[in-house]
Amino acid sequence: MVDIRNLRVTFTGGKKPVQAVNGVSLAVQRGEVVALIGESGSGKSVTLRTLLRLHNERRSQITGQVQVDGRDVLAMDSRTLADYRGKVTSMIFQEPLLALDPVYTVGRQIVESIRRHEPVSAAEAHQRALALFERVRIPSPERRLAAYPHEMSGGMRQRAMIALALACKPQVLLADEPTTALDATVQIQVLLLLRELQRELGLSVIFVTHDIGAAVEVADRIAVMYAGRIVEEGTARQLIRTPRHPYTRALLQSRAHGAMDKGGRLATIGGSPPDLANLPAGCAFADRCPMAQDACRGTQPDAVVLAPGHLARCLRTDATAALASPV
Repeated sequence: MVDIRNLRVTFTGGKKPVQAVNGVSLAVQRGEVVALIGESGSGKSVTLRTLLRLHNERRSQITGQVQVDGRDVLAMDSRTLADYRGKVTSMIFQEPLLALDPVYTVGRQIVESIRRHEPVSAAEAHQRALALFERVRIPSPERRLAAYPHEMSGGMRQRAMIALALACKPQVLLADEPTTALDATVQIQVLLLLRELQRELGLSVIFVTHDIGAAVEVADRIAVMYAGRIVEEGTARQLIRTPRHPYTRALLQSRAHGAMDKGGRLATIGGSPPDLANLPAGCAFADRCPMAQDACRGTQPDAVVLAPGHLARCLRTDATAALASPV
């Protein structure tokens, strides 16, 4: 359904070009959920937004291949792109209060989206919006359709954002950290709702998150990103049970209920992610990696296939495999 090959996204508006995405390749099958995880600045959201061509094209350079359902997204003209957004691929943004228009009611925004893509009357579009609110379990849906975004709670806004994303029955759903601003209880509710809707509608989903625990709960496959590259990819089970990249292990160990040292302190990843405008010649994680050798700092590792569907970009995969499970 989604075929990304050697995608590179460079932002050119600053003093130096910033290589935000550096050679990403990713395939998503019909009805599959793939999670992108990693720290801030790893390229997750940039990859997602490229699927909708949301970058400022005057200040960015995009190369590679991005196909959705056989369509070349990077070659679309403005009219084709407008038809594609929302109808074929739609997005749940990280902060719905910023994504939703503050001067229109939420119901009007959903109705407008439906009527933009389908030849239906305002009354029919309104009924569909009402049905969507009921599907995402918003209480008093008729009253909430007439509400403005600021009049809704965070969890309710996120549900309204999901309804808007599903309004035109897309085939691909992009979810950019949809639970970041919510408390733990509401996070679980939204994640369960997304998974239920995905199965019910047969959607292909790319789910971006910082939380590897959330990724395991909702995803069929997980791709771990660091400094603009996918450093490990596999099924959720493979990455939890047999992580082969030191960065994946570090993410697992830094979970709140993950491995703790003898003093009861939460494990952390030392250092900071690299400057994307000055990427090192070798592995970008080498300066933070406890297993790094001299070769790691001078050689950009190629992808190593470890098992069917499981790959890692690391020169020390064998050494990592010899370590105890991080969870």
